Amino acid sequence: MKAYKIGILFVTMLSIVGCNDSFLNLQPTDKVTSDAIFGSPEGVKVFMANLYSQAPIEDFGFTPDKGFNTNNTDGGPKDANNGCCYPYHITEEALGSQVETLKGWYPGSEPGAPGNYDYWVPAYKLNRDINMLVEVIPTLALEKTAKEKLKGEALFLRAYLYFALVKRYGGVPIITKNAGPSDGLEALNVPRSTEKQTWDFALACADTAAVLLGDDDGTRRRASKWSALALKSRMALHAASVAKYWESAPLSGPAVDAKLVGLSAEDAKAYYTQCIVASEAILKSGKYSLYNPTPATPTEAAENYRTLFEDPNKALNEVIFLKGYTLSGTNLGTNQDQWGAPIQTTDAWPLGGRLNVTLDMVDMYENYSNPGQSAPIVTTTDGSLDYQGYKSTKTYLQFSKPTDIFADKDARLHASVILPGSTWKGIQIIMQGGLIKPDGTIIYQPSNNNAGVSVRGTTYYPLGGGPSVVSFSGFYISDGNHIRTGFGLKKFMNQNLKLQGFWNQSTTDWIDFRLAEVMLNHAEAVLESSSGDATLAAKSLNDIRRRAAFSSILPLTLENVLRERKVELAFENLRYWDLIRRRDYHTEFNNRFKHSLVPVFDTRTMKYIFVREKVMNTNPQTFPSVWYYKPILGVGSNGLIQNPQY
Repeated sequence: MKAYKIGILFVTMLSIVGCNDSFLNLQPTDKVTSDAIFGSPEGVKVFMANLYSQAPIEDFGFTPDKGFNTNNTDGGPKDANNGCCYPYHITEEALGSQVETLKGWYPGSEPGAPGNYDYWVPAYKLNRDINMLVEVIPTLALEKTAKEKLKGEALFLRAYLYFALVKRYGGVPIITKNAGPSDGLEALNVPRSTEKQTWDFALACADTAAVLLGDDDGTRRRASKWSALALKSRMALHAASVAKYWESAPLSGPAVDAKLVGLSAEDAKAYYTQCIVASEAILKSGKYSLYNPTPATPTEAAENYRTLFEDPNKALNEVIFLKGYTLSGTNLGTNQDQWGAPIQTTDAWPLGGRLNVTLDMVDMYENYSNPGQSAPIVTTTDGSLDYQGYKSTKTYLQFSKPTDIFADKDARLHASVILPGSTWKGIQIIMQGGLIKPDGTIIYQPSNNNAGVSVRGTTYYPLGGGPSVVSFSGFYISDGNHIRTGFGLKKFMNQNLKLQGFWNQSTTDWIDFRLAEVMLNHAEAVLESSSGDATLAAKSLNDIRRRAAFSSILPLTLENVLRERKVELAFENLRYWDLIRRRDYHTEFNNRFKHSLVPVFDTRTMKYIFVREKVMNTNPQTFPSVWYYKPILGVGSNGLIQNPQY
């Protein structure tokens, strides 16, 4: 906001200095006029592309510590997300092995962490550009319907922008008109609106956008009525949750007293209703359906689900809105496949293995033999689920192959996670963390030594593979390029991409809104508000599960919906905000460690055992309640009221 005001003040100052007529009639040479931008269809198209590129979509290029569009490779402050930190790394879903090695849980965990990325200035830059477009649309030489569609897109982006602001900061200044040289200082010093006013404004923008955009579902890369309604579904559920659960983590101070942050419990019902109405409009429209909804087997279900994210363009019946990536090796590609590839499959790219799924997440997936319950991985005959590491006094279950322990698990686990002993790009992925020698002694998670052990004339290695560090993919904890949890990320990865030695090789499109999320938003809102179409919500819950090859019918309960949400939407950068909106973060993360599953090869039986363990060389993680809102920078000069406890 400070930069926004400074720019306008500079223009205002120029207008009041003593100038003669000849100076005033000069055309500026350092600015592009609106006629030049909007005077042709090509100019409008370029301007719209720029707006969409600034949209606050938390995709492959978003990191909590560096913000949006981190794919630049110029050695600048974003530096292609070289530390490899994604939003799911700061939930229980995963961790970034390189981030943990270099920085600890939250990169730069100063006030307002995770990451302390300040969105204020880029947000109001986008706001200025949106306002410019809205103001100029009536003057464009376009048909009425084309103008309405253009304005609808602008309002969709405005809604998205204020959603990104309000969920981070609470109430913010709402600016719908760019100040000009003749405007007074009051136009420059816009105070914060209340959090409720800001939510209501964003939701109203989405409503108007949906009306203006019409019935067409579009290209999925530009806003449509349905993407506006999907955005509203997500926004309204967030607002409703904050209202309902505010007292679970109440804050105090001038910003709270002025209602700049916080919502009242009585606000929840109306927001849940808005979520339900928007969601039901999509669900009952007949425009969308789940991709391959009735697989014959779990194997088929796993492949369907994996394909959905490898190439969303095959699943446009489910995809409502996506962000496209088209050119590898440029800022229009991403590094998803490079950072996610187990080191055995990185080809000419020298780094990888940095996207580590946790045992905490794997434990959430159900078994087909006991549907409706999370199924933590059992490793011992007594069924204990502790994280005490290897104990010689325990009797461990033994498996001929590492994959056998996961045989009964939800197909979405196999589709989303590279498991120990599974195959990726035609290579068996070796993630082994120890070796039991014939005398019963163990070599366990050696820090930087994979020296072989000879057993009856054959050499076995504690970390599997061979002496080379690229012959195995896990538990070599002295670098950030080996998976240290036992699980790599498969979701979004392209098994057909051969990596080269340059940046941004991935061109997988990011699904921003899809039908399954709307179905789960709706089901949660119905349950939390005791209103809406409960029959439809129950059908949605079980249709999603049927797509994962579950045949049993679960009752519609909040526990079932929230568990389903965790596994169906895993790694889609929604879990972080679920923890925020439901005010669960500070209780879920209170001196909490993340966990690994360590496969160990027993040379006495030539079988594998598994050890539940805290991830080695990581720190406990705590989320203080103050982090539910980020600090507003520059309050000393912009006069805005600071958020609580900063």
